[in-house]
Amino acid sequence: MTDQPPPPTPSPGSGEPDPSSPAGSPGHSGPPPGWGPGMPPAGHSGPPPGWGPGMPPVGQAGPPPGWDPAQGAWGAAPPPQGWVFPPTGGYPPGSGPYGGQQWYPGAPVGWYPPGYGFDPNDALVTPPGAGIGGWFNRCGGALRRGWRQLVPIMLLTQVLPAAVLSVIALGVDPSAKWAAQADGAPGAALPDNFAAELGSLLLVLVGGSLLVGVVQAVGWASGSWVITRQAAGQPVSLESALRYGLRRALGLWGWTLLVSLLIGVGVCFCVLPGIYLAFALSMAGPVYLFERHNPIGRSFRMFHDRLGLLLGRVALVALAVIIVSVVSSSLEGVGTSAFGTDPFASPGNAAGVVVVIGITAVLALPAHLAQMIGLLVTYAEQRAHEAPVNSPGLAAELG
Repeated sequence: MTDQPPPPTPSPGSGEPDPSSPAGSPGHSGPPPGWGPGMPPAGHSGPPPGWGPGMPPVGQAGPPPGWDPAQGAWGAAPPPQGWVFPPTGGYPPGSGPYGGQQWYPGAPVGWYPPGYGFDPNDALVTPPGAGIGGWFNRCGGALRRGWRQLVPIMLLTQVLPAAVLSVIALGVDPSAKWAAQADGAPGAALPDNFAAELGSLLLVLVGGSLLVGVVQAVGWASGSWVITRQAAGQPVSLESALRYGLRRALGLWGWTLLVSLLIGVGVCFCVLPGIYLAFALSMAGPVYLFERHNPIGRSFRMFHDRLGLLLGRVALVALAVIIVSVVSSSLEGVGTSAFGTDPFASPGNAAGVVVVIGITAVLALPAHLAQMIGLLVTYAEQRAHEAPVNSPGLAAELG
């Protein structure tokens, strides 16, 4: 309690706000509506405060008082030495905790985050629009990077089994003996032991082809593993490649066998259906290795979705394979014919035949490399047309 009287309540307009008065109502402190810097208060008949000679009248355009055009602010001092825009936190350029950083740092040109998609400079995947030149460059790059592993793989899994099968087939082939018997006895209907000899020949050819197909599947899987991992910059070795090929060989061999049967049936129908199936199913092997499901359907879809592109690439591969195969087969036929109708009659002739078949089988090595590399690079290009893909992603799919 105090005996002092309460302070008087300020009246409206005395400069103190009236709690009961809303903003903008009479008694509200502050400048009246429409008032601005340089404007005289209401009812003031003289010039505005701070106005003097040389100053523009109220409402006339011109720089405000204190404006210095040279400094760009109202009496502002020049920026301190070392000041830059955008600000760097008060540190001179090149110093401080973030010295030398770009204000808006970005990725270097041509850089792609891992797993983002295809890279125009990818060593295996030909990006859309690169054309036949990009495809050739990647085929050549795969051979340059991997020939040290690919050549032994192809020799062990393609050349050697084919040479062994050729030697065995030549040893059991009765056609030369049949021809001699036909010349000696023109009236004979069939040569002696025709059925047994024909059955033996078919058994060797069919059974040997099946076994050779399993070994060749090991080579196809191993070579694809080497090419893809090298394109992704990952380490490879011959032993690891063969282990991978053995793990995937049976599945790949099964699908390859089915594709071969379909092509064979197509050849029986006026040849053209077989040629069509050979092109349409050319991607079945890579599809199985990378995607592991529906190789035949996926290969058909790729072929029909980009008919011209895939047809052109596979035609180049087929042309290379046909030329090399015809040359090596012709040389083998000429070389073995020099040893007579029974080349295994003497050890010398048998050794000569084996040498000739071995040399001509090695001459077919470029055909095996062209087929494997060309089809694999073509498959990677087809994938790039469907969705962004790169070598590390393909290597991860191989497992």
